Amino acid sequence: MHIRVILPAIGDTFLQSALDDATAWALPDTKIDAVPLLRGTASIESEYDEALAAPGILDRIAEAKADGVDGIFITCFGDPGVHAAREVIDVPVVGGFEPAIFTAMAHGERIAIITVLPNVLPMLRSLARRYGVEDRISAIRVIDLPVLGLDDHDLMIQRLSEQAVDVVESGQADVVVLGCTGMLGVVEKIREALAEAGHQVPVVDPTGAAITWLESSVRLGLFPSRTTYMVPPDKARNA
Repeated sequence: MHIRVILPAIGDTFLQSALDDATAWALPDTKIDAVPLLRGTASIESEYDEALAAPGILDRIAEAKADGVDGIFITCFGDPGVHAAREVIDVPVVGGFEPAIFTAMAHGERIAIITVLPNVLPMLRSLARRYGVEDRISAIRVIDLPVLGLDDHDLMIQRLSEQAVDVVESGQADVVVLGCTGMLGVVEKIREALAEAGHQVPVVDPTGAAITWLESSVRLGLFPSRTTYMVPPDKARNA
């Protein structure tokens, strides 16, 4: 099985760490590779960023199709370009939000998302409405760190832990979801913080959820439905 990770950002700031993290979650016989965008933005933290990234994502989708990959992970919690990609390729495609939230829903009633900045809150609420899960998402918290600031692991872990413990102790959450795929390699620390505070509450890592979701989808022989993700009509396009 071959899974392509598309980092929806220009440059390679997170490329190796994203590849390493995805590989760590994958089964031993799954091949993982990763590519950044050649056009777009340094990170996605707004609808504007997402719109600028979309053409670069679709460029990489076309390459993945030519390479014959079995599944694609667009590594961003905002699911940029996911639905457009499903219209033009016959393999499973996921971002971070959908697999993480549906995984969380199987393990608790009320779901809290802990994400990066207030800028992304409207985007996440919009996704919740699109997927029909807004009644299950009881809280969305922020740690006030930009995506490009997540390389400060100690500060990220501190703020994530504080928010996770507080949202559980305030009675708002039965499951915690890390709301950015740039929150790499920290899920065990957040679980430990909750356990030390006396809470048996699961924490979902979006990269882990995405990779295992893709592996299951490939093994089940699944692909984007053509009655939902219809092939775009043939016409002139200047992309």
